[in-house]
Amino acid sequence: MSTVAEIKEAIGKLSPREYCELMAELRSPLPDDEWDKQMKADAAAGKFDEMNRRELEDHKAGLTDEWP
Repeated sequence: MSTVAEIKEAIGKLSPREYCELMAELRSPLPDDEWDKQMKADAAAGKFDEMNRRELEDHKAGLTDEWP
């Protein structure tokens, strides 16, 4: 299968049990890739602490915008 249309068609042909199995598989978290691992390592090492501190100060000072 190489197109979204083909995949949708195949999904439509699944039994209810197969559909549930597929949905459970798709909803499970993906394993961390190298980028995720590096971000977690950098966060654990405190590399974002100063940036977070400055951003929190800006927010407390009213310098940030509301998220929509």
